[in-house]
Formats: sequence, C-alpha cells, structure tokens
Amino acid sequence: MKVAFIIHNEYFSTRVMQLLHAVGIDYFTRWDQATGKGHGTDPHLGRGGFPSTNSVMMIAFQDEAPLEALIQAISKVNAEVKRPDDRVRLFQLPLERIV
Repeated sequence: MKVAFIIHNEYFSTRVMQLLHAVGIDYFTRWDQATGKGHGTDPHLGRGGFPSTNSVMMIAFQDEAPLEALIQAISKVNAEVKRPDDRVRLFQLPLERIV
C-alpha cells in the first residue's frame, strides 16, 4: 500500500481534479490554502508579494495501478508546463495500515 501527497498551486485545482477523474480516482483528502516554498519555486505564502497558496491532496492506495496511472498523467501534464511553479508535485510514501 502507498500514500501519495499531491501539491499544486490552488489556481490549478481544476486541472488536478480532471487528472484524477481521467484515471478513475474519486477518493482523496484535500487541504486548501497551504503555504510554503519548494525547491526552485517562488514562495506561496498567501499574502504580500506572494499572494497565491497551494492545495495539498492525500490519497491512500491499496492497489498500485491507479497510483501508477496518476503518476503517468501528472508526468505528461508536467512535461508541457514551462514554469516549474506551475507543475504538479507528487510525493509517494509507504502506507502500513488503513483502519
């Protein structure tokens, strides 16, 4: 089992939801208005000179096939994105248990 965290600028939430729908994923937990800064990207602090914020999604996968489909879909979209700030990030971790 795996858990994935998807982080993206909130402006692109519609695009991310379309990706999930395209690969048949209809389950997630999302936190909006997350702030932070990634490697080589502008800060997303929700105020001042950096007014945008991020959205964080957590998705637990019991089967790896949907995760792999999502990774491929995100990779395809990111290959067409010019600015690193506009890319969708996915962080994958082992998941030991779902209760």
